[in-house]
Amino acid sequence: MSVQTPSAAARKLAFIHTVAGLVPEFEGLAKQHLPDWKPFAIVDESLLRDTIAQGALSDMTKRRLATYIWSAVDAGADAIVVTCSTLGLAVDAIVPLCPVPLFRIDEGMARAAVEGGNRIGVLATLSTTLAPTVDLLKRQACEAGKDVAIDNVLVQGAFQLLAGGDVEAHDAQIRQALEELSQKVDVIVLAQASMARAVRGMAYSLPVLTSPVLGVENVKRQLEHLTVVLGAYRGRFSPERPISLVPGRGRACGWSRPLEFPTTQ
Repeated sequence: MSVQTPSAAARKLAFIHTVAGLVPEFEGLAKQHLPDWKPFAIVDESLLRDTIAQGALSDMTKRRLATYIWSAVDAGADAIVVTCSTLGLAVDAIVPLCPVPLFRIDEGMARAAVEGGNRIGVLATLSTTLAPTVDLLKRQACEAGKDVAIDNVLVQGAFQLLAGGDVEAHDAQIRQALEELSQKVDVIVLAQASMARAVRGMAYSLPVLTSPVLGVENVKRQLEHLTVVLGAYRGRFSPERPISLVPGRGRACGWSRPLEFPTTQ
């Protein structure tokens, strides 16, 4: 990934969502943690809906996500966050090609989980999110040089309850699964941002990690780091000699896979 030098105008932070209900939550988090950045949202729920229907992340959905990312760049975004963990592997593939910093929302949560224990539990309500979350945890553990055991649980039917408007039943299923999993692990990760509300205000005997706050905090840290790097390179930076800003993502741990754009689905 390379970074374009920002203009003197207010910096813009784009959030790309697949759940419309998350827009106000992330706007609030951006204002709290990144007050000097102006957030705006791009929403397309069909990215997630199509992935659920197909049972896997398709090349066409990856291309469509890339289109939204470049649309955000064209709209003036100085950094972009994709808030859907199901699209995480597509984000990883696009990062090396993106002209502005690009983040997946679950990176901060995964890093905190690896730091928090050797036995990590993962709860998800979608199988399409479970696999990329486990993959991310394994790569973060690889980077940290740490051996971890991952116990993952799919909370069957919970997402359908949420989609149908039965939020209380959705939350109750997540809390029940969490109580059962907590007996086996040191830390628990809730794989989807939409699950965070189920444990808000609750107290547990072990860390229960969700992606929205940890994700935005990670974005803040990374952007502050990039500001320092760009400051060190000021006067020597040019589009012909971009600065690599993908720290620690070695191919030995599976990062930076190239993205191939399909011509047909």
